[in-house]
Amino acid sequence: MPYVIGADLPDQPAGERFRALLERPEILRIPGAHLGLAALLAKKQGFESLYLSGAAMSATMGLPDLGMITIEDVCFFIRQVSRATGLPMLVDGDTGYGEALNVMHMVRSFEDAGAGAVHLEDQLLPKKCGHLNDKKLASADEMAAKVAAARKARRHLYVIARTDAVASEGMDAAVDRAKRYLEAGADAIFPEALTTAEMFREFAARMPGVKLLANMTEFGRTPFFTAEEFGAMGYSMVIWPVSHLRVAAKAWEALYAQIAAEGGTQGAVERMQTRAELYATIGYHEYEALDASLVRTVIPQGMPQKA
Repeated sequence: MPYVIGADLPDQPAGERFRALLERPEILRIPGAHLGLAALLAKKQGFESLYLSGAAMSATMGLPDLGMITIEDVCFFIRQVSRATGLPMLVDGDTGYGEALNVMHMVRSFEDAGAGAVHLEDQLLPKKCGHLNDKKLASADEMAAKVAAARKARRHLYVIARTDAVASEGMDAAVDRAKRYLEAGADAIFPEALTTAEMFREFAARMPGVKLLANMTEFGRTPFFTAEEFGAMGYSMVIWPVSHLRVAAKAWEALYAQIAAEGGTQGAVERMQTRAELYATIGYHEYEALDASLVRTVIPQGMPQKA
């Protein structure tokens, strides 16, 4: 059931709830779900935290993942997921939308919108997906200053520092950067675009006692590993950032092609969520019950046949 208005609202701040999830021995599984409906479906499967990907949010707006969206754009997505599920979210903060003061503004805005955690990356604008080529990195000092600003501004938000240094500077440099970011105040580290199990194990071995985030994105540089495999390699969290959007976009494309070819949706009904299933997901009748002036909706059963 979704978090209907005025009911079952969490008392504890989202950042504290996110941190508590990481205190458990098992790896925290965080699927991407940047839309309210997707978030409700993920929650239905038992997930306790969700990820809001900059790439997914940008693509939903018809934009490439080049750091073009704004803090307020992201807060729009945070608010809807927070209102729909009440779950603590990890949010992609890209490069922090500027320098130290911008990072502080981002942290407070994300907290106010309902986020539980954020990750910042050490790229320069225009930033790229971590699994693409020729990423330009900020200096370790510049990134450490942003991490320190995030730590200073946060009330409860969990701060994760991402480094993209492995691809261009090597493992030693990435480990050195990670240690700098921890000294600056990061709660956890996200080593991006590692390409082998050996690399994941080595990074974890060189970061003893540190909470680490793994990224399991499709069509990237990382082979497929399960959550359990990442956990065994020393990682505390794993995200599947854009998987939900990839599946949905493929389905949208197939639907529009079918309408264009067949002149209607009659051949696609078996692939659709029914009205009853949708209403159950979004808690339609629970919302109706909050307003005594509404007459309970009767859902049509099936579709009429042509005369």
